[in-house]
Amino acid sequence: MKNDLSDSLRALRRDKRFAPLIKKHGAPDLKRGKNPFSALVRSIIHQQVSGAAAETIHTRFVGLFQPTDNVRPRRSNMRFPTPEMVRAMPLGKMRGAGLSAQKASYIKDLAEKFSDGTIRHRSLRRMESSDIIEHLTQVKGIGVWTVHMFLIFTLKRPDVLPTGDLGIRKGFQILYRLKTLPDHSQMERLAVPWRAHASTASWYLWRVADEAKQKV
Repeated sequence: MKNDLSDSLRALRRDKRFAPLIKKHGAPDLKRGKNPFSALVRSIIHQQVSGAAAETIHTRFVGLFQPTDNVRPRRSNMRFPTPEMVRAMPLGKMRGAGLSAQKASYIKDLAEKFSDGTIRHRSLRRMESSDIIEHLTQVKGIGVWTVHMFLIFTLKRPDVLPTGDLGIRKGFQILYRLKTLPDHSQMERLAVPWRAHASTASWYLWRVADEAKQKV
């Protein structure tokens, strides 16, 4: 991803809209770990929940699987559970960590599909992005948006444009001075000059949307 990122920044600096954003925000942080199972669990936990609340639930969830020797491990030392460990964990205990019944069932389904081979997680890095979307959306609770986040932050694909993301749409609207939120087709048209570097561009579009939100 390092070379991809350097190439993407070089390309985006040639765009009059993105050049000031790169100067202002610096290089993007597109790292979220390499473990496909933990990355997808994290995405499910973060769905429709504020970042701080999701992080608290995530920490409690991982804490369920740590050794019970009365010594609470530091967050940085906690090991993420395997799919088999999650399959064996009672739903009630998962709910006790703050997960809704729906999200707990989604994570169970994910663990089962990783364990039984339905999800060929060892092959994901070799698959085309479109095939990964089709493959992972077999899991309950995983939609196209979740897979897009997985492609950007875990597989480090350089050309992902999550047009279903409200922040991306808002970023486009502000950056391109559009009267209304753009639809998928309009965003794809506007992105043509930098489409091969859409993952990095998306990070800056999120920054634009976040800044607008803070001004309200």
